[in-house]
Formats: sequence, structure tokens, C-alpha cells
Amino acid sequence: MTKPLPPSRIFPSSKVDARAAEHVPSIPQTESPSYKLAFQDEDFLLREDLRPVRFQLELLKPELFLNEANVASTIVFYGSARIPSPEAADALIEAATNDEQRAIAERLKAKSRYYEVARQLARLASRSEIHEDGKRHFVVCSGGGPSIMEAANRGAWEEGKDTIGLNIVLPHEQLPNPYVTPDLSFQFHYFALRKMHFLLRARAVAVFPGGYGTFDELFELLTLIQTGKVRPLPILLFGTDFWSRMVDFQGLAAEGVISPHDLDLIHWSEEAEEAWDFVLRFYERNPHPVPEQSGPPE
Repeated sequence: MTKPLPPSRIFPSSKVDARAAEHVPSIPQTESPSYKLAFQDEDFLLREDLRPVRFQLELLKPELFLNEANVASTIVFYGSARIPSPEAADALIEAATNDEQRAIAERLKAKSRYYEVARQLARLASRSEIHEDGKRHFVVCSGGGPSIMEAANRGAWEEGKDTIGLNIVLPHEQLPNPYVTPDLSFQFHYFALRKMHFLLRARAVAVFPGGYGTFDELFELLTLIQTGKVRPLPILLFGTDFWSRMVDFQGLAAEGVISPHDLDLIHWSEEAEEAWDFVLRFYERNPHPVPEQSGPPE
């Protein structure tokens, strides 16, 4: 008869000790904060000295969850949280109380078509087949909020596929939209770690009209590719009229502050089907392996 093998680990797990700590008798020594297990002491973890540890945790938690969900690559959606869905656009105009508000509402309504474009692009990307090894590619990832982000998550949800939301704590509460897969809904404190997670698995990035946050995300990505810190990937810029009025890209090249070939980093798009075809053609021309397990830059 084969004897049972001894346990593989000789020390109790942190879960075991955490449960044991719940039943420690109350005496002055055990009531002191110093007696708490370090990983259960919230006040200790929130100390300024522990910021590097919190950085590590915020990098590691989504990474582990996404690995466990077999998410190998993503298509990332950036864009305004204020562009209404087509069905909500008229209500925005009706709610205007003066001419200035009405003019802004009408311009937002004109951009509401991009809600449907983002939704359709997400549907197309979500039809990508799961690889034989179970790894999933072009999983839709957004900031998890309303508007363009909601449209992207909604498109994937309508295809019956998981979809990622990278939310962040803001002064005014912004709950995840209802189309984000609950187990892939993450909340961040650090903008820097959130932006890193947007790009760690990105195989394509779709950028729609937006404000400061969208500009920040777009230009950081362009800089990373321009400087060789990130491998080139399709950057789909939707809204030629909007972006050409907001940023004179040709003017930057003419002034010599960027090179003319830096303009080639951007693919101008207006329709979902054309944009998705460009992504597919890009990887036909530039095939490269996707790491089995992604990680932060060395």
C-alpha cells in the first residue's frame, strides 16, 4: 500500500494564519496596531512609506487576473466620456438652457455616430477565434466608464464575449458601465499603473474624439512608439474633422519637431469595418509572436 505523501509546504499559508489571527484573545498587546499581521493592517499598507508596495500590488493584481482569464492580447478603446449614444443625443439638446449649451449639445450629437462605430468595431474584434492553447486575442478593453468606453464594452458583450474595464477612483464617482465583465472589472488609484495595463497586452488601439485624458493617452502611446519603447501597432484615429481641427499634425512635421514618417504611426479611420480590415492587414504584413505571459517592460 502506497503511503500518502507529506504536504508540499511545511509552513502554514497566509490564509491559515489570517483565520487564526481572528481568534487571538484580547489583551493590551494583541489590541495594539503593531500586533496585526502586516498584510491585514490597512493603516500600515496606506502609509506613505508603502507607496512602492502599493505600486507593485496595483501592477500585479490585474496581471494575475488577466493571465488566469487567458487574455493574451487586447484591442484598447480611448475616447470621451461625454459623447452621448445616438438615442440619448436629442435629450442632451432638449436639456440645454441657453444657446451656448445648445450649440455644444449639437456638436456632441454630431459625434454620437462614433458610439455606434466603437460598438461595431468591438463586435468585429470580439469575433476573433480562441487559439488552440485557450489564449484569447483582441479582447476588448476600455476605461470602463460611459460613452465611447461603454460602446466598446457593449459591442463585446453583445457578441457574448468577455470585456475588460480599467476604472479609476475619481472625485466624482464613476461606476463601471454594465457591459464590463464583472471578473475583469478593475479599479485603480494610480493613473500611471492604469495606463501601463492599457498597453501591456494591446495589439491595436482605437482612439475616438475626446478631451484631456484621450489626448494624454494618445500622445503617450505615439511617444512610446516613436522612441522605440513600444513595438509598432495599429493606432486607429477616428474623427478626421475633429482631430485635424484640434491638432495640426502636418504642422508639427513642417516645423521639424517630429519627422514626416512619424505621421505614418497613425491610421485615419471613420468606419469600423475599414479599421478592422486595416488591423488584420497590418498583422498579415507584420506577423510577430504574442508572448504567452505578458509583463512590465524590463
